[in-house]
Amino acid sequence: MKIYIVSLFIAISLFGVDKDYIVGKSLFEQTCISCHGADGDGSDTLHLIVMPRSLSKSVLDENQSYNIIKKGSHYWGSSADIMPSFESVLDEFELRSIAFYIHKKFNPHSHERVVKLYAQSDEIPVEKKSKMLKRGKKIYKRNCGWCHGLTGKGDGEATRNPEKSIYPYDLRKTLLTDKQMFLYAKYGGQFWGTHKDDMPSWKRKYDDFTLKSVIKYIDKEFR
Repeated sequence: MKIYIVSLFIAISLFGVDKDYIVGKSLFEQTCISCHGADGDGSDTLHLIVMPRSLSKSVLDENQSYNIIKKGSHYWGSSADIMPSFESVLDEFELRSIAFYIHKKFNPHSHERVVKLYAQSDEIPVEKKSKMLKRGKKIYKRNCGWCHGLTGKGDGEATRNPEKSIYPYDLRKTLLTDKQMFLYAKYGGQFWGTHKDDMPSWKRKYDDFTLKSVIKYIDKEFR
C-alpha cells in the first residue's frame, strides 16, 4: 500500500495531475465502486433495497456530495440508510478528494444545470407572492404529505403500505436548496438520477407558481 501511495504522488509530481483528483479516484475505486459502479450509474450486483442514484444526473453540487459522504444519507433525511457515513474511516482531505473526483468525473456541470433550468421557470409576480404560503400548504397536504408526512418527517401514510416499499426523505433535514427542491419536484426523482419512481414529476399537474409555493411552505414549516 505504501508503495502504491508513493507511486501516486510520483505520478502527480511528474505529470501535473491534480492531487485531489487522483487520490479521490483511488478512494472511489476502493470504497464506492461496488455500489455506484465504475461509470457512476449505480450497480445492482449487491441487490440493495434502494439502488444508488446515477452520479452523472445528481442535483447535488460538490460540497453537498462531500456532506453526504461525510455524514451519510440518513443524517440528511434519507429513510433508506444505504449510503453510510465515512467520517470515521476517512480524513478530511480524503473526504474532500472523493467529492472532488465524483464532481469532476461524473457531474462537473451540476450547478450550471440547476441554474439553467431554474432560469427557465416562471417568475412569481409580486401580487401573487402573498398567496404562496396558503397555496403551498394546500397542495402539500393534498399530495406531498401522503409520502413525506404532514410534518415533513418522511413518515406519511404511504410508508405504511406493506405492498410497496418507499423511502421518502425527512424534509426537515434535507441539504437541498430551495431551487434544487423545486426542480426535484418539477422534474421528478428519475430525472435527477434515482432508479425508483417514487418521486414523480409534477410539472404536468402543477404550474411553477404552485410548485414554488409548496417549496416556500416546506421551507417555512419544516426547515
